[in-house]
Amino acid sequence: MSSQHSDKPVTGTLWEIPRGFIYVGVLLLCLLLVPPVVILRARAMPSEHPRIHIIQNMDNQPKYLAQHSSLLFNDGRAMRPRVPGTVARGQMIDDTHFWLGLVDGEYATTFPTQVTVDDALLDRGREQYDIFCLPCHGVTGAGDGKVHERAMVLLNNGTNGTVWVQPRNLHQPDMQDLPPGQMFHTIGEGFGNMAGYAAQITPENRWAITAWVYALQVGRNAPADAVPAADTLPVKSHNLDGGDS
Repeated sequence: MSSQHSDKPVTGTLWEIPRGFIYVGVLLLCLLLVPPVVILRARAMPSEHPRIHIIQNMDNQPKYLAQHSSLLFNDGRAMRPRVPGTVARGQMIDDTHFWLGLVDGEYATTFPTQVTVDDALLDRGREQYDIFCLPCHGVTGAGDGKVHERAMVLLNNGTNGTVWVQPRNLHQPDMQDLPPGQMFHTIGEGFGNMAGYAAQITPENRWAITAWVYALQVGRNAPADAVPAADTLPVKSHNLDGGDS
Protein backbone atom coordinates (compact mmCIF):
# COMPACT_ATOMS: atom_id res chain seq x y z
CA MET A 1 0.00 0.00 0.00
CA SER A 2 1.40 3.42 -0.89
CA SER A 3 0.55 6.73 0.70
CA GLN A 4 -0.48 9.71 -1.34
CA HIS A 5 0.60 13.28 -0.56
CA SER A 6 -1.54 16.27 -1.52
CA ASP A 7 -0.15 19.64 -2.61
CA LYS A 8 -3.16 21.57 -1.16
CA PRO A 9 -2.53 23.74 1.98
CA VAL A 10 -3.52 22.17 5.28
CA THR A 11 -6.50 23.90 6.88
CA GLY A 12 -8.74 23.13 9.91
CA THR A 13 -6.01 21.40 11.98
CA LEU A 14 -5.67 21.48 15.79
CA TRP A 15 -2.82 24.05 15.58
CA GLU A 16 -5.05 26.80 14.30
CA ILE A 17 -6.36 29.10 17.18
CA PRO A 18 -10.11 29.65 16.99
CA ARG A 19 -11.16 33.23 16.42
CA GLY A 20 -13.29 33.22 19.57
CA PHE A 21 -10.29 32.51 21.76
CA ILE A 22 -8.52 35.51 20.28
CA TYR A 23 -11.46 37.75 21.19
CA VAL A 24 -11.57 36.39 24.71
CA GLY A 25 -7.83 36.92 25.13
CA VAL A 26 -8.06 40.50 23.94
CA LEU A 27 -10.99 41.10 26.32
CA LEU A 28 -9.08 39.65 29.29
CA LEU A 29 -6.06 41.79 28.45
CA CYS A 30 -8.23 44.90 28.45
CA LEU A 31 -9.78 43.93 31.76
CA LEU A 32 -6.34 43.43 33.32
CA LEU A 33 -5.44 46.97 32.32
CA VAL A 34 -8.44 48.43 34.17
CA PRO A 35 -7.04 48.20 37.78
CA PRO A 36 -3.71 49.93 36.95
CA VAL A 37 -5.55 52.66 35.06
CA VAL A 38 -7.98 53.19 37.96
CA ILE A 39 -5.09 53.31 40.47
CA LEU A 40 -3.15 55.82 38.38
CA ARG A 41 -6.24 57.99 37.98
CA ALA A 42 -6.97 57.85 41.75
CA ARG A 43 -3.44 58.93 42.55
CA ALA A 44 -3.33 61.72 39.97
CA MET A 45 -6.85 63.18 40.05
CA PRO A 46 -8.37 65.01 43.06
CA SER A 47 -11.72 63.72 44.28
CA GLU A 48 -14.34 64.62 46.90
CA HIS A 49 -14.91 60.95 47.66
CA PRO A 50 -12.76 58.96 50.11
CA ARG A 51 -9.91 56.95 48.72
CA ILE A 52 -10.25 53.25 48.06
CA HIS A 53 -8.98 51.63 51.26
CA ILE A 54 -8.50 47.94 50.59
CA ILE A 55 -5.99 47.16 53.36
CA GLN A 56 -7.49 48.66 56.52
CA ASN A 57 -4.64 48.16 59.00
CA MET A 58 -7.15 49.01 61.76
CA ASP A 59 -7.54 52.52 60.30
CA ASN A 60 -11.32 52.25 60.23
CA GLN A 61 -13.08 50.39 63.02
CA PRO A 62 -16.72 50.05 64.04
CA LYS A 63 -17.79 52.28 66.91
CA TYR A 64 -20.86 52.99 69.00
CA LEU A 65 -22.65 56.29 68.75
CA ALA A 66 -24.54 58.06 71.51
CA GLN A 67 -27.47 56.13 72.99
CA HIS A 68 -26.62 52.94 71.08
CA SER A 69 -27.13 49.53 72.62
CA SER A 70 -24.48 46.89 73.15
CA LEU A 71 -24.63 43.24 74.11
CA LEU A 72 -21.15 43.44 75.57
CA PHE A 73 -22.31 44.95 78.87
CA ASN A 74 -24.92 43.61 81.27
CA ASP A 75 -27.04 46.77 81.22
CA GLY A 76 -27.20 46.74 77.39
CA ARG A 77 -25.85 50.29 77.05
CA ALA A 78 -22.91 51.23 74.86
CA MET A 79 -22.45 54.49 76.78
CA ARG A 80 -20.69 53.71 80.04
CA PRO A 81 -21.32 55.71 83.22
CA ARG A 82 -18.49 57.87 84.52
CA VAL A 83 -16.22 56.14 87.01
CA PRO A 84 -16.65 57.77 90.42
CA GLY A 85 -13.80 60.08 91.36
CA THR A 86 -12.43 60.54 87.84
CA VAL A 87 -11.99 63.82 86.00
CA ALA A 88 -12.02 64.10 82.22
CA ARG A 89 -8.84 65.27 80.52
CA GLY A 90 -8.91 69.04 80.06
CA GLN A 91 -11.51 69.61 82.78
CA MET A 92 -9.46 71.10 85.62
CA ILE A 93 -10.82 70.81 89.12
CA ASP A 94 -12.20 74.12 90.34
CA ASP A 95 -11.75 73.30 94.01
CA THR A 96 -7.95 73.24 94.09
CA HIS A 97 -7.97 73.66 97.87
CA PHE A 98 -9.49 70.24 98.48
CA TRP A 99 -8.00 68.31 95.55
CA LEU A 100 -4.53 69.83 95.27
CA GLY A 101 -3.92 71.62 98.56
CA LEU A 102 -3.50 74.93 96.71
CA VAL A 103 -5.22 78.29 97.05
CA ASP A 104 -4.43 80.86 94.37
CA GLY A 105 -1.37 78.87 93.38
CA GLU A 106 0.04 78.77 96.94
CA TYR A 107 -0.04 76.03 99.56
CA ALA A 108 -3.20 76.28 101.63
CA THR A 109 -2.71 77.36 105.22
CA THR A 110 -6.04 75.89 106.35
CA PHE A 111 -7.98 72.69 105.88
CA PRO A 112 -10.70 72.80 103.18
CA THR A 113 -14.31 73.31 104.16
CA GLN A 114 -15.15 69.71 103.23
CA VAL A 115 -12.84 68.49 106.01
CA THR A 116 -13.87 68.76 109.64
CA VAL A 117 -10.97 68.35 112.02
CA ASP A 118 -12.43 66.24 114.80
CA ASP A 119 -11.79 62.94 116.57
CA ALA A 120 -13.23 60.95 113.66
CA LEU A 121 -10.81 62.57 111.23
CA LEU A 122 -7.87 61.90 113.55
CA ASP A 123 -8.90 58.27 113.96
CA ARG A 124 -9.03 57.80 110.20
CA GLY A 125 -5.78 59.67 109.81
CA ARG A 126 -4.05 57.41 112.31
CA GLU A 127 -5.39 54.33 110.53
CA GLN A 128 -4.17 55.53 107.13
CA TYR A 129 -0.84 56.68 108.58
CA ASP A 130 -0.24 53.24 110.10
CA ILE A 131 -0.90 51.62 106.71
CA PHE A 132 1.11 53.84 104.39
CA CYS A 133 3.50 55.98 106.46
CA LEU A 134 4.45 54.03 109.58
CA PRO A 135 6.71 51.45 107.84
CA CYS A 136 9.18 54.23 106.94
CA HIS A 137 8.45 57.15 109.31
CA GLY A 138 7.80 55.06 112.41
CA VAL A 139 5.01 55.11 114.96
CA THR A 140 5.80 58.58 116.26
CA GLY A 141 7.03 60.01 112.94
CA ALA A 142 10.71 60.09 113.94
CA GLY A 143 11.80 58.40 110.70
CA ASP A 144 12.70 55.13 112.45
CA GLY A 145 10.26 52.69 110.89
CA LYS A 146 10.90 49.02 110.21
CA VAL A 147 11.86 49.69 106.61
CA HIS A 148 14.57 52.06 107.82
CA GLU A 149 15.81 49.53 110.37
CA ARG A 150 16.07 46.79 107.74
CA ALA A 151 17.81 49.12 105.29
CA MET A 152 20.38 50.06 107.91
CA VAL A 153 21.11 46.38 108.59
CA LEU A 154 21.77 45.78 104.90
CA LEU A 155 23.85 48.94 104.69
CA ASN A 156 25.98 48.05 107.71
CA ASN A 157 26.50 44.53 106.40
CA GLY A 158 27.90 45.93 103.19
CA THR A 159 25.25 44.41 100.94
CA ASN A 160 26.14 45.22 97.36
CA GLY A 161 24.13 48.02 95.82
CA THR A 162 22.48 49.13 99.05
CA VAL A 163 21.86 52.88 99.06
CA TRP A 164 19.55 54.39 101.63
CA VAL A 165 18.38 57.80 102.78
CA GLN A 166 16.67 57.89 106.14
CA PRO A 167 13.02 58.96 106.04
CA ARG A 168 12.48 62.49 107.28
CA ASN A 169 11.83 63.08 110.92
CA LEU A 170 8.40 64.69 110.99
CA HIS A 171 9.31 66.55 114.19
CA GLN A 172 12.29 68.48 112.86
CA PRO A 173 11.75 72.26 112.68
CA ASP A 174 11.29 72.58 108.91
CA MET A 175 8.59 69.89 108.97
CA GLN A 176 6.68 71.57 111.80
CA ASP A 177 6.41 74.78 109.80
CA LEU A 178 4.76 73.12 106.77
CA PRO A 179 1.27 74.48 106.01
CA PRO A 180 -1.49 71.87 105.68
CA GLY A 181 -1.65 72.25 101.90
CA GLN A 182 2.05 71.47 101.52
CA MET A 183 1.78 68.43 103.78
CA PHE A 184 -1.21 67.21 101.76
CA HIS A 185 0.61 67.87 98.48
CA THR A 186 3.72 66.04 99.66
CA ILE A 187 1.71 62.95 100.58
CA GLY A 188 0.12 62.85 97.15
CA GLU A 189 3.06 63.85 94.92
CA GLY A 190 6.02 62.68 96.98
CA PHE A 191 9.21 64.48 97.95
CA GLY A 192 12.86 63.54 97.42
CA ASN A 193 13.16 59.76 97.53
CA MET A 194 9.60 59.39 98.76
CA ALA A 195 7.15 58.31 96.07
CA GLY A 196 3.73 59.95 95.74
CA TYR A 197 0.68 58.16 97.14
CA ALA A 198 -2.05 59.94 95.18
CA ALA A 199 -2.99 56.67 93.44
CA GLN A 200 -3.29 54.74 96.71
CA ILE A 201 -4.71 57.31 99.13
CA THR A 202 -7.87 59.30 98.40
CA PRO A 203 -7.87 63.08 98.98
CA GLU A 204 -10.10 62.66 102.03
CA ASN A 205 -7.62 60.26 103.61
CA ARG A 206 -4.65 62.43 102.66
CA TRP A 207 -6.19 65.31 104.62
CA ALA A 208 -6.82 62.88 107.49
CA ILE A 209 -3.15 61.84 107.48
CA THR A 210 -2.17 65.51 107.44
CA ALA A 211 -4.25 66.10 110.55
CA TRP A 212 -2.72 63.08 112.27
CA VAL A 213 0.83 64.25 111.49
CA TYR A 214 0.01 67.57 113.12
CA ALA A 215 -1.37 65.66 116.09
CA LEU A 216 1.91 63.74 116.38
CA GLN A 217 3.86 66.99 116.26
CA VAL A 218 1.67 68.65 118.87
CA GLY A 219 1.87 65.58 121.09
CA ARG A 220 5.67 65.49 120.90
CA ASN A 221 6.10 69.18 121.71
CA ALA A 222 3.13 69.78 123.99
CA PRO A 223 4.00 71.37 127.36
CA ALA A 224 3.46 69.29 130.46
CA ASP A 225 0.69 71.54 131.79
CA ALA A 226 -1.34 70.84 128.64
CA VAL A 227 -1.69 67.16 129.61
CA PRO A 228 -3.91 66.32 132.59
CA ALA A 229 -2.01 64.50 135.36
CA ALA A 230 1.25 64.84 133.45
CA ASP A 231 3.28 64.64 136.67
CA THR A 232 2.14 61.04 137.13
CA LEU A 233 3.35 59.89 133.70
CA PRO A 234 6.75 58.17 133.25
CA VAL A 235 9.52 60.39 131.93
CA LYS A 236 12.36 59.21 129.67
CA SER A 237 15.73 59.93 131.18
CA HIS A 238 19.29 59.53 129.90
CA ASN A 239 21.92 57.41 131.61
CA LEU A 240 25.47 58.55 131.97
CA ASP A 241 26.59 56.09 129.30
CA GLY A 242 24.29 57.70 126.74
CA GLY A 243 21.52 55.11 126.88
CA ASP A 244 17.86 55.72 127.58
CA SER A 245 15.97 54.42 130.55
